[in-house]
Amino acid sequence: MSASYTSQLSDRIHLAYLVDRSTPSEDELHPGSDVVRGLSQTPKTLPPRYFYDDRGSLLFEQITELPEYYLTRTETEILNTCAPEIVDITGACELIELGSGNSTKTRILLDAYRSAGHPLIYCPIDISAGILESSAQSLLIDYPDLEVYGLVGTYELALKKLPYAQLPTRLIGFIGSTLGNLSPAECDLFLSQITAALNPKEYFLLGIDLHKSSAQLEAAYNDRQSITAEFNLNMLRHLNQRFQGDFDLAQFAHVAIYNERDRQIEMHLQSLSAQTVHLQSLNLTVEFREGETILSEISRKFDLEEMKELLSAKNLDCVQVWTDPNQWFAVLLCQRA
Repeated sequence: MSASYTSQLSDRIHLAYLVDRSTPSEDELHPGSDVVRGLSQTPKTLPPRYFYDDRGSLLFEQITELPEYYLTRTETEILNTCAPEIVDITGACELIELGSGNSTKTRILLDAYRSAGHPLIYCPIDISAGILESSAQSLLIDYPDLEVYGLVGTYELALKKLPYAQLPTRLIGFIGSTLGNLSPAECDLFLSQITAALNPKEYFLLGIDLHKSSAQLEAAYNDRQSITAEFNLNMLRHLNQRFQGDFDLAQFAHVAIYNERDRQIEMHLQSLSAQTVHLQSLNLTVEFREGETILSEISRKFDLEEMKELLSAKNLDCVQVWTDPNQWFAVLLCQRA
């Protein structure tokens, strides 16, 4: 099923809204319901989306530039190297991206397709129309021949309603190691959705962080400048502002550990004392024991051969794999069987 492009922002940007903007979302109907659920269970959790108020987004940009945080830098280096090979393999290809972000890595791929003389069609997918529009507008300035067909909605909805291909094939990109934020069950479902969205012989580009020593991984999430700690604690500041809360940030500590068994970094906010927190607009009172934690994020790390087997089981055959010299990160180009 294809999307119906109901909004045209310019001659070269077309947006389709996959949710009815006149119908309130669950978050609009019951704001903070996910916070109530997460803080009422044991162990306590918070959705990672509360990292990203304006301050949190700025802090995350700073994290990506830290010497300890190799992920963004390493993936970008790999893409700079392999982008011409991706173009050689796929030929003229529509680029579909899950999560538009600031489009830094998107530009690497667009540059490679443009250098090869291919037409440029880009389909960003994001739940935020504002983020999608601003990143697309920025790209149009630098790519006069670019056509953008944006989908505003969840990944699940968008993958069911991709536009009909205008070029010989399509590539869905899911880079930035975001797959690691999904649980194994969520990951399995997501890859099934990717397979269902692709026609035979179409492509899937995936970036994953690889399993490595605990020391290196924990250093990446416990940087010496404590920017990651500030980013994690900012989630509580965000909740205070949004839901009239009284979290005392001085009574919580950032903790990031590598769970070797499950191969995942776990970021926590640890209560430094027995305390009571109120979120007035949610009518929520939360009791914390000293040492009790809130799980704020997981970041899974993968074995390359196991990932290739998982992709193959989903009818996504690895055509080519690129890694950095240290084998810290991998970019995989897969083709729908």
